[in-house]
Amino acid sequence: MPHKSTASTLLEDVRACTICTDLPLGPRPILQVSPTAKLLIVGQAPGQITHRKGIPFDDPSGNRLRDWLGIDRDTFYDASKMAILPMGFCFPGTGKGGDLPPRVECAPAWRDSILETLHSVELTLIIGRYAIDWHLPDYSGHTVTSAVQNWTKVWPEKLILPHPSPRNNRWLKSNRWFEDDVIPVLQKRVKQIL
Repeated sequence: MPHKSTASTLLEDVRACTICTDLPLGPRPILQVSPTAKLLIVGQAPGQITHRKGIPFDDPSGNRLRDWLGIDRDTFYDASKMAILPMGFCFPGTGKGGDLPPRVECAPAWRDSILETLHSVELTLIIGRYAIDWHLPDYSGHTVTSAVQNWTKVWPEKLILPHPSPRNNRWLKSNRWFEDDVIPVLQKRVKQIL
């Protein structure tokens, strides 16, 4: 699929994408990007709540993520400061264990072109297995926990995070070092960047 050169026309093309016509709720690409964004969040794919609202991370996961970053909703949804670029832009559907993985068609069709427009990013937050595999292929053999534990190897340009979902409450309780040691450093860096 040919991509136009400007960031705004590329974003229009992405939002009009219908590559995956067989999605259970239909295509509805959800992302937030601007060439001026200084912080990039790369995650998995929108959930069903996000699909219905059309707003990324407007759910309990987003509340926790904003707490981790130490920022308010207005800052989080300011595209000139924050880019949100999931591995799959549309809700992929639900399977036995929760949401299905991001669709494989999305990243090859759009990801490199979009990333090329993000010239101002100073910190990329990498959330989840699929984002880790794409953005940090050297970590593809690691568990998410192991990747998060090795956060200093990619810091301060990148940070690997567990998913902020309430489903990860048990992980957070078992890995208190994450919120005790990593989150204060993250908040300090976000404050410097924004």
